[in-house]
Amino acid sequence: MAESGKNPQPDAPAPGVPAAWAERARAIIAGEAVPAAARRAATVVLLRDRPAGPEAYLLRRHTTMAFAAGMYAFPGGGVDPRDADHSVAWAGPEPAVWAERLGTSEAEARAIVCAAVRETFEESGVLLAGPDAGTVVSDTTGDDWEADRSALVAREQTLTEFLERRSLVLRSDLLGAWARWVTPEFEDRRYDTWFFVAALPAGQRTRDVSGEADRVEWARPADALEAQRAQKMAMLPPTIDTLRHMAELADPAAALAAAADRVITPIMAQGRFEGDRLVLEWPGIADPFGLR
Repeated sequence: MAESGKNPQPDAPAPGVPAAWAERARAIIAGEAVPAAARRAATVVLLRDRPAGPEAYLLRRHTTMAFAAGMYAFPGGGVDPRDADHSVAWAGPEPAVWAERLGTSEAEARAIVCAAVRETFEESGVLLAGPDAGTVVSDTTGDDWEADRSALVAREQTLTEFLERRSLVLRSDLLGAWARWVTPEFEDRRYDTWFFVAALPAGQRTRDVSGEADRVEWARPADALEAQRAQKMAMLPPTIDTLRHMAELADPAAALAAAADRVITPIMAQGRFEGDRLVLEWPGIADPFGLR
């Protein structure tokens, strides 16, 4: 069996913890299996300002997805090798600055930031780019924008090619690094994911365009967490923990300001056995499944 934190049902697996993890954990501990390599990924907590407080953009992943099926999550996905293209038009902190911030090499930092911008556009239609370092695109809803978005999804064009053809520069200053979560070693599909926060640019609107989601919605973080506790919105620990922090902030600007002070260190569940039970603990994260 597997449990996490103070699970109110200690004899049952904690919500979201696959029962197969215990078997795989035993095999890894015994040296009979090797953890799968974690693929680099980027996720963006897209926020918009509202009188009642900021709202976050959430997508519910199709139940047929191989990873996090049926879970609500933020826009994001894996880093494409082409995201590391050094010729991408760039504004804001340089990749060397991001490398220090994210704890990676300069090439990796460039790829991660580019992936964050690309995936946000692919999954929400929101583009964190503009004609120059001081402006941002105000409307991405036309058919021509949709054609470009589809071409990015299909890998028919790169982010560099897309921005160059439209004479746009990537606005890295519109992103704030928030956290880094690594999928536990017991999972078959693993990701090393950098979380960012960003404000919805003025004039832009999200669009329900993600082929990986069957539902999208804007929700106040506190409301989303309440729905999660009521078992109306399933979420993994990284989403729950991030929403908890967002619920404490007054607006998107406050989230970006708070991001500047965040220490980015990998967060990964650690497992240990108590008899036949696999106990999972997330260092520094209390109640990771939002049971209270």
